[in-house]
Amino acid sequence: MKNHRAHIAPHVVIIVQNLPVPLDRRVWLECGALIARGYRVSVICPRGPGDPARERIDGVDIYKYAPAPEAQGLLGYAWEFAYSWMRTALLSLVVWRRGRFDIIQACNPPDTYWLLALLWRVRGVKFVFDHHDLNPELFLSRFGPPQNLLKRLELSALRWLERRSFRTADRVISTNNSYRRIAMTRGGRRPGHVTVVRSGPDTEQMRPIYPQHPRTRDGVELVYLGIMGPQDGVDQVLLVMDDLVNRRGRTDVRATLLGFGDCLESLKQQSTALGLDDRVTFTGRVDRVAIAEHLSRADIGVCPDLQTPLNDLSTMNKTMEYMSYGLPAVSFDLAETRVSGADTLLYVPSGDIAGFGDAVERLLDDPALRAELGRKARARVVSELDWRPQAEAYVAVFDEVSGYSRPGPAVPAALGARNADGQGRRYVDLDDATEFDRYLRERRAP
Repeated sequence: MKNHRAHIAPHVVIIVQNLPVPLDRRVWLECGALIARGYRVSVICPRGPGDPARERIDGVDIYKYAPAPEAQGLLGYAWEFAYSWMRTALLSLVVWRRGRFDIIQACNPPDTYWLLALLWRVRGVKFVFDHHDLNPELFLSRFGPPQNLLKRLELSALRWLERRSFRTADRVISTNNSYRRIAMTRGGRRPGHVTVVRSGPDTEQMRPIYPQHPRTRDGVELVYLGIMGPQDGVDQVLLVMDDLVNRRGRTDVRATLLGFGDCLESLKQQSTALGLDDRVTFTGRVDRVAIAEHLSRADIGVCPDLQTPLNDLSTMNKTMEYMSYGLPAVSFDLAETRVSGADTLLYVPSGDIAGFGDAVERLLDDPALRAELGRKARARVVSELDWRPQAEAYVAVFDEVSGYSRPGPAVPAALGARNADGQGRRYVDLDDATEFDRYLRERRAP
C-alpha cells in the first residue's frame, strides 16, 4: 500500500545502542544511502568520548545520550538496557517534536527496541529491524549451555526478546544468509520480508593510500581492527605474538591493535605480563582517517575471533576492511568468514595458536605470497562484497515500507580528484599492476 505521504520525503530514525555514530561503519553507510535517495535521517545513539549531544553531519541529525556505566553481572546489564531504552525513548520524543518520523530502524544488540516501535505504531510509524547480532548465540558463546535455572531463564528471555523483534518488525534486514535463515526459522518470517544486506565496504572510498607516516622500524607489522570485547578473541593475538617473539625468537614482527572495548585494559595488562610492550601498540579508538593510515602501512591482518555459536555465523567487518586495503590476513576457520574471504585468507583451526603462528610466519617470510593474497583480496571485495549493490538492496526495503521512491544511485560517485583522499593522501594506483604489486610487497610510497 502506498503511503498517503509518499510525495513527502519520509523521515527515518535509526536507533543504535552498542556504538556511537558515525563510528559504526555499517550504520553510517546506511545513513548515507538513505540521504542519497532523498530520505530524511536522524540517529539516536550513545555518546563517544568528546562527542557533542547534538550534531549534524552530511545531512544526518545525530542525537546522543551519555552511555550507562560499564555493566557488571545480570543486574548491571539489566540496568544498562533499561537506562539506554529510556534515554532513547525520550530522545525519540525530541526528534518527533522537531519533525515527525515515518520509520524506526532498530539495530541490535539489544533486542529491546521492538517495544518502543510498538508504542510509536499508534502514530503510524513502521518498524525495520536491522539484525546485527545473535544475542542467544552471544550468551552461549560467553557462558556455554546453561547449567542452572537462572541461566536457563536468561537464555529463554533472550530468545523471547529476539522473537518479539522479528515478529514486531514490518521488515527484517539480515547481515548474511545465516542470519536470514534464523529470521525465517526462529523468527517465523516469510522469505519476502527478510532482506540480506551485507556490511560490505564502499571500495571507492576504502582503498589503499600511500601512508603519510611510514613505519620507522624494519620488519613486518600485524594489525587488528575492531571491538575488544570478551567474544572478540584479541587475547589470541597476544598469544600469537608471544609464540612468535618469545618462543620462536622473531625480532622482525610487531603488532598494532586498533580499537577499544571492555577488555582493553586487561589486554594491556596481558601484553605487559608477556613482555610484549615494546612489540605491541594499542591505539584506542580510531577514526576513518587513522584506519586508512594503519591498514595501508601494515603487512598482515589478523582475525582472532574464536569459533563460537555467535562468531561462526557472523560476518566480520574487519575481514572485508583488510581486503579493501589489499591486506593478506590470517583467520581462525569460521563459516561466514570463509564466505567473505574465500581463498584470499589463510585459515587455521580455532584456538590453534601454533598453527596461527605458522601461518603468520609463512607470510612474514614470503613477500610474494603477501602480494598475491592482497591482490586477490582487493579484487574479491570489489567484485563480490562492495557496499554499492548492498546499498540498493537496503534502500529498496524502505521504499517498499514507505511507498516512497526517488531515482538515482544509493551511493553517489565520489566527487573531486580520484588520485587522493579527503586528507590529500595519494591513493595507490590500482590500475598500474606493476606499481600495485610493488606497494603490496613494501606497503609504502615509491
